[in-house]
Amino acid sequence: MQYPDRFSDLPAYAFPRLRALLDHHQPGGAPLSMSIGEPKHAFPDWVSAIIAENAAGFGSYPANDGTPELLSAIAGWIGRRYGVTVDGATQIMALNGSREGLYNIAMAIAPETKNGRKPVFLMPNPFYQAYAVAAISVGAEPVMIPATRETGHLPDYAALPSEILDRVTLCYICSPSNPQGAVAGEDYWRGLLALAEKHDFKIVADECYSEIYRGAPPPGILAAAAATGADPERVLAIHSLSKRSNLPGLRSGCVTSGPENIRRIRQLRAYGGAPLPLPLQAAAAKVWADEEHVVENRRLYGVKFELADRIFGDVPGYEPPVAGFFLWLPVPDGEAACLKLWQETGVRCLPGAYLGRDSGSGNPGAGFIRTALVAPMEQTETGLTLIRHCLYDS
Repeated sequence: MQYPDRFSDLPAYAFPRLRALLDHHQPGGAPLSMSIGEPKHAFPDWVSAIIAENAAGFGSYPANDGTPELLSAIAGWIGRRYGVTVDGATQIMALNGSREGLYNIAMAIAPETKNGRKPVFLMPNPFYQAYAVAAISVGAEPVMIPATRETGHLPDYAALPSEILDRVTLCYICSPSNPQGAVAGEDYWRGLLALAEKHDFKIVADECYSEIYRGAPPPGILAAAAATGADPERVLAIHSLSKRSNLPGLRSGCVTSGPENIRRIRQLRAYGGAPLPLPLQAAAAKVWADEEHVVENRRLYGVKFELADRIFGDVPGYEPPVAGFFLWLPVPDGEAACLKLWQETGVRCLPGAYLGRDSGSGNPGAGFIRTALVAPMEQTETGLTLIRHCLYDS
């Protein structure tokens, strides 16, 4: 039997790799997972009631594009958050989680060639692994650009040679960034939009951490595009309720773009997608429309940010995250640090190298571990204290 070669050199996904690294060793204490970004704060208590009230909808096939109520609620949120008016009927596609959009966008809108050559997808390094698989799936070359301290933990795409930029069809960018917690400012967005216009490529902005921040709200690409008069088809913005509202299992995400991009994404979904069930769409519409619970969620993460700063503030190389809910902690070797931490304390973190690739100058994640601040407050404080004592005080 034959299998496709295009996926043959994919490394194991991050979490199977972590299990292979740790699970044949005994933990040195009560296991405490800080490796995965699965929010544990409470979601709004009225969500369950809305799902129950609409339970009859499980007996119907769900709307492919998103119900009018859900699309309207998302459009309303975008208007309040970014000051941009979008048409929910033609410029928004409801997603079954943000990853669906990040992957299927490539299938729907990426051309097979660019200037008669193999196309390129740009992405930061470290990166969300769906970006690379999307490129490989459509026959594009994934080009990974280091996002390091020297570049503000955001990729410097403008430094690439024209030979590469002229082959780019899609450019992925994550802001706030996972794992570093860096934010693309207005100047960064404007520069990237100008670069996309010059070299004729589209920007996929993964902004699913946009509502967890300290200080000012992170600027978004939709506002930057509107301010510069960019073609709406040039930009695809991805958002989600998973982090904003502590509802990763609801699987409510969205992509906002120009009408032609959305038409093509919807058409592909109609053939091979899995829309959100109607009771979940009803709940999602109410959650997108509510901001009170988001403010409280952000407050809780703010307390955790301050806790992390107190514990790690004097660690050489520690950088307080601006947004998101991860710590990107410097260590000599990420795998060795995670193994030591597990064997001595039972705390489970993720080696930074599992989120990056060696793109010619080493893996930029190799000297870090990613630690998620999603557990309840007491567990978070316990875990961070154990990490400090195990990795930095011994």
